[in-house]
Amino acid sequence: MKRRDFLKAGGVGLAATAVAAPAVAQSMPEVRWRLAASWPKALDTLYGGCEFFCKRVAEITDNRFQIQSFAAGEIVPGLQVLDAVSNGTVEMGNTALYYYWGKNPAFTFGTSLPFGLNTRQHISWLQWGGGSDLINNLLGEYNCVGIPTGSTGAQMGGWFRKEIKSMADLQGLKFRVGGFAGTIIAKVGGVPQQIAGGDIYPALEKGTIDAAEWVGPYDDEKLGFVKVAKFYYYPGWWEGTGQGHNVMNKDKWNALPKHYQAAIQAASEDTFTWVTGKYDAVNPPALKRLIVAGAQLRPFPQEVLEACYNAANEIYADLAKSNPHFGKMYASLSGYRNESLAWMQVAELSFDSFMMRMRTRT
Repeated sequence: MKRRDFLKAGGVGLAATAVAAPAVAQSMPEVRWRLAASWPKALDTLYGGCEFFCKRVAEITDNRFQIQSFAAGEIVPGLQVLDAVSNGTVEMGNTALYYYWGKNPAFTFGTSLPFGLNTRQHISWLQWGGGSDLINNLLGEYNCVGIPTGSTGAQMGGWFRKEIKSMADLQGLKFRVGGFAGTIIAKVGGVPQQIAGGDIYPALEKGTIDAAEWVGPYDDEKLGFVKVAKFYYYPGWWEGTGQGHNVMNKDKWNALPKHYQAAIQAASEDTFTWVTGKYDAVNPPALKRLIVAGAQLRPFPQEVLEACYNAANEIYADLAKSNPHFGKMYASLSGYRNESLAWMQVAELSFDSFMMRMRTRT
């Protein structure tokens, strides 16, 4: 190539580079957000999921979109995350929406309706049954947008300082229980207490409360509940799943480039797999360790389960009439549950039941 032609060609290349660089910078702006979580750092699956999520967003966007996570109490208390996102104190949060049932009971559908759905059913309802649209219609009233992320799976029934043998044992029982389940506990004679995760142990130790539920063996072991309450009950009928959400300030969300919104969506879905998969891996050995440490595993008596189930349905019937958001979500979830349970009985339940029988023979 002649020198003149080479310089001409090089000039075209330099000009193209000069145009391309600003275009890339415009399409991939540097954005910095803060995420306030409802979880203490000690909970390395729930809070660890927040760290994993932030890392994935950075990886997807070549580090142009950076989100820094903060544990409960570092910016706002764990039960005030929705308020902090709504008013713009932070751009986003990671929380369980049922913490805000006091604002509207329909928020419980975002996390878990007592006697509702299991983990697979719930994420299916959110993504394919219209659940997320209904949740976001409610969140929109608080200037927020939500995307489902990590789930705990089915939870345990909690730690009790005394045995629960009948409904009489629930009368006056001061029970730390998350979200909307407290209304059911109150209806059957208990005294519900909503306390953030990091504050449960001292309340249980001092006897301020008589019982407490959190998540399951792995997290419960970390929080040390076996040291101050020995009776460990199951199932956590109020949480057949424990669905978390990433909640974004609507104005901040709308200002993001579409591919940054897509990065949050993709990273949230990745985090669901990370959190739920980890819980399924770490809970079984943690349960064995807790039993060695003195936990006495107990099923809730059938009388208690049925009484709570009946109380729940009475509450749902009343709320469905008086609360439009609750009514729409309850109708949607109930119909989806009926269809799903028929399939689960044919496939999942029959398989699991057979495998459990074979396990006891070997």
